[in-house]
Amino acid sequence: MAEPRYLFLDDSIVPWSEGTVHVSSAAFKFGSSVFEGLRGYWNDSDQDMYLFRMDEHMDRLTFSQRFMRFDEIYTPEFVTEKTLEVIRANGFKGENVHIMTTAYLKGGGGQGVTGPVGLAITAQERPRTAKITSGVSAQVSSWMRIPDNAMPMRVKCNANYHNGRLATVQANADGYDTAIFLNSRGKVSEGPGMCFFIVRDGQPITPSTSNDILESITRTTVLQLLAEMGTPAIERDVDRSEIMAADEAFFCGTAWEVTPVTMIDRMPVGTGALGTVTKRLQESYFDVCSGLSGSHAEWRMPVYGNAAAKAAE
Repeated sequence: MAEPRYLFLDDSIVPWSEGTVHVSSAAFKFGSSVFEGLRGYWNDSDQDMYLFRMDEHMDRLTFSQRFMRFDEIYTPEFVTEKTLEVIRANGFKGENVHIMTTAYLKGGGGQGVTGPVGLAITAQERPRTAKITSGVSAQVSSWMRIPDNAMPMRVKCNANYHNGRLATVQANADGYDTAIFLNSRGKVSEGPGMCFFIVRDGQPITPSTSNDILESITRTTVLQLLAEMGTPAIERDVDRSEIMAADEAFFCGTAWEVTPVTMIDRMPVGTGALGTVTKRLQESYFDVCSGLSGSHAEWRMPVYGNAAAKAAE
């Protein structure tokens, strides 16, 4: 896959090869940066791309910057404008893209620095993989999910994600696609970078937000879509043994979208294939994200405005 032509760095659109940060920066040394991952979905009929739940992602980016006590806060309006510029500059059309927006401490010094602050925005084509249908295998990790009073997962700080990397690398070395974390109480938390659901007797269940999980925008979307499907989810504690009794399981997140989990600790989940509830949810989710469904238009931000222009003709 060809690399993009341009990205946004600090105050301008620059060539991809110039997207560099100094090795002395606090972001490089300590992971002192916060980020948002979001997707742009191409709609061939409209000849337009839709950014999914851009406003919600920008609100969370603002919260993360404030929580980290950054000297400067990049506003949702500014970041949104620059994100649109990056996508248009690269001319992405015909394929979905994944966007990473990072506010970072670009100055040196020790761990107590709070500025100066930089901003980087990248966008890259990311087609859907076969695992959306075939599913993934997961290992209940020996690594514990970081507790909220140590490094709160509500904040999308890059340093937090080293916890997920440890679990992922271990899972891959042991022959699994990814991992499932337990928290400090031994309850199911989430995946390394995605939330987790099970289905038992047709009932979706997911760990509550007090289980050291990210307050995920995709999770919120899934909860609403499940309710609209007539299968509202229960948010509660989930025991490790309970996930082995599930009929279905799936991960959800911006990068993972809605991905079935078909095997946990080398035991098949249900039939070991994509389940009925998960399949229906996927169909609803993808239709809403890409604009194939007319519902929840407020969740979609057009990049090129072609659909609106056609409607006005």
